[in-house]
Amino acid sequence: MKHLKYSTTFFITALILTSCGSKKKSIQTTQPYQTKTNVAVTEKSKVYDAVGQVKKPPKNLSQTESYIYQYAEIAKQEMKLFGIPASITLAQGILESGNGQGQLTSRSNNHFGIKCNGWKGAKVYHDDDKDQECFRKYTHAEYSYRDHSLFLFNRSRYAFLFDYDTRDYKAWAKGLKKAGYATDPKYPKKLINLIERYDLNKYDDEVFKSKKNKHKKKRRNLPKENYHHVKKGDTLYSISNRYGISVEDLKKLNKLRGNDIQIGQQLKLK
Repeated sequence: MKHLKYSTTFFITALILTSCGSKKKSIQTTQPYQTKTNVAVTEKSKVYDAVGQVKKPPKNLSQTESYIYQYAEIAKQEMKLFGIPASITLAQGILESGNGQGQLTSRSNNHFGIKCNGWKGAKVYHDDDKDQECFRKYTHAEYSYRDHSLFLFNRSRYAFLFDYDTRDYKAWAKGLKKAGYATDPKYPKKLINLIERYDLNKYDDEVFKSKKNKHKKKRRNLPKENYHHVKKGDTLYSISNRYGISVEDLKKLNKLRGNDIQIGQQLKLK
């Protein structure tokens, strides 16, 4: 009986140790994946708070019309913040994603064919100019739209585009090709055709009019300060948010061709 008691105690102890070992192994195998995913989501959440703006389209629309219905408001929001014509953003989205139905977009929510290029978030591999190229993957389509804006806004080779009038979609279409966004020689023409066929430039006009009215209503709320001295961590985007003026206006006031600013630099605010 005493022997049986010791055997039972040994069996229970072994069972507990085995159970603990199994739990520890499970944590080790899942943690790297969870950490990687959280980093990607957190990075994008800091710069975008409009998840859920994608609208469900009526059933009687074509694929292209459905795409426009879903993403027009998001493209307009990006235009307000970054000065990229909504018509250009929508036309690129339609073309690059195949109306949101393309294989890459379906797998990754990547609507603009943006490749990894140092990306720290989730990734997918897809045959493009070369076999199995690395593309960025997003948890929501809205993040793809914001990343597209940042991709153009933060790269010096696209800086000249922001000197164009935001309603001059033809200049933007040709400028994107000139800057090397696409290798297709017909890329500008394809964008322009989409914009004119679906009257996408009306969204540019809507943003332009709303900004004009907003400035009239809020003129008394202009920043009290005349200048801002650039500090470590400042960007044109963060400064524009702080003082309630657009990035586009900041650049015009300070005659900035690009988006780079230096610590200690003095920027006009009005």
